[in-house]
Amino acid sequence: MGFITHCWKSAKVEPRRWGGWVLGAWLLLASAAWAQNSVAELTELRPERRDAALYLTAQLKLELAPAVEDALIKGLAVHFVAEAEVMRDRWYWSDRKVGTASRYYRLAFQPLTRRWRLNVSNEPISSAGLAGSISQSFENLPDALAVIRRQSGWRIAEMTDVTPDTRQYINYRFWLDMSQLPRPFQIAAGNQTEWSLNVARQIRLTADMVR
Repeated sequence: MGFITHCWKSAKVEPRRWGGWVLGAWLLLASAAWAQNSVAELTELRPERRDAALYLTAQLKLELAPAVEDALIKGLAVHFVAEAEVMRDRWYWSDRKVGTASRYYRLAFQPLTRRWRLNVSNEPISSAGLAGSISQSFENLPDALAVIRRQSGWRIAEMTDVTPDTRQYINYRFWLDMSQLPRPFQIAAGNQTEWSLNVARQIRLTADMVR
């Protein structure tokens, strides 16, 4: 009888344990399902010659994860970088870089005015160096992101360095620059996929593009 009673008591405890494990697993799966990642997709990459230079137009599909938007609203500035390199094929050595250009974006929310501020520069942007950038204010986040999504009139190389009788290509990349975040936040967000935003593409230059 003592043995049967002992087993019965154990049997009554086990369902409660299993219930806790099931609930914990459900919450873990639910939180993973609710999590949304940032999205960056390149929908257009078009080089064209204008006068004595090669220009680039890039169009992005860019959506920020709720976690990134929440960090922005709480006062964290987020930085993005767009980079284009014009490369020339060399069979005897590594390919030669004949042109390069970068655009730096700093996006921040201003609680006092309830407006969004976007700084754009050809040089890296720091909190102390905002004066060297072009600043724009927007009433909402989609309007600010629209400027980042559309990168036009971007001078990436001089035509004297780009010739139609050689094989050349453009390397394009756009990413969220985690190195500009405060160090504690870098550590906390480093392994979170919501903050992983990076897109890259390579496009060949044809003779018609550079003639």
